[in-house]
Amino acid sequence: MLPTAVLANITEVLGWSARLWSSKNPPAINPFLMQISTTIIAPTPLVAANFVILGQLITRLGPQYSRLSAMWYTTIFVSCDVIALIIQAVGGGNASAAVHQGRSPAPGGHIMLAGIVFQMAAITIYMALATEFILRFLNDRPIRRGSVSLSEKAASGRFLDRKMKLMLLGLFFSSLTIFIRSIYRTIELADGWDGRIISTQRYFNWLDGGMITLATFSINIFHPGFLLGKRHVWKNWRAEGKCSSSDGADRADLETLGRESPDAHLSKE
Repeated sequence: MLPTAVLANITEVLGWSARLWSSKNPPAINPFLMQISTTIIAPTPLVAANFVILGQLITRLGPQYSRLSAMWYTTIFVSCDVIALIIQAVGGGNASAAVHQGRSPAPGGHIMLAGIVFQMAAITIYMALATEFILRFLNDRPIRRGSVSLSEKAASGRFLDRKMKLMLLGLFFSSLTIFIRSIYRTIELADGWDGRIISTQRYFNWLDGGMITLATFSINIFHPGFLLGKRHVWKNWRAEGKCSSSDGADRADLETLGRESPDAHLSKE
């Protein structure tokens, strides 16, 4: 969470502080330039958090139901997020420099728009693949049957418990709010720097700040640290097919998650 959600919200606070500062002193250039750059790029690490969380859900519920492996899922979409961040940062810097030099920020705005559109495209594909994964999991329709071990089958297909459902709910809500924000920023930048949308404060409050606030509350209420459990426990469990009797802490973690060992499920079947 530190390089993703926490970093995103620190940048959001800086951006909105600069926006408040700018409203108190409209002629000042520095707060205006600061809020242009920070408010456009701040949610990007938060998007990366959602990508990583989905990768962890895939690992726990069953990689065989996902079109991409959890590792590739995280690698590809986080890379797209970094690219979007760079494009938006370049655009924000260009627009800021233009304003500082008394020129039009429109070229920088077009670069920022390209970054937002690229990010929105990545989020759209991510949500489509995530929906497919959940539907395949619920209907037990794996993509890769032959590559799944016996312990993986036992460990992945039976554990959509209350905590996992809450995590999925939180991830869906957070992704939806960020997607709404991306749509708004796309329309806002496409409308131009002197357009009606960018000059209407309540739109920015509701559809940018409001959406990121809801996404932040979502990731705190449905916190992956509490709902997903410790990653090393799951990795050891999936590798060995059971909890080591000598590792009482790991066994306690799994009991807290409401899990039974794969061997127990096999014996029931």
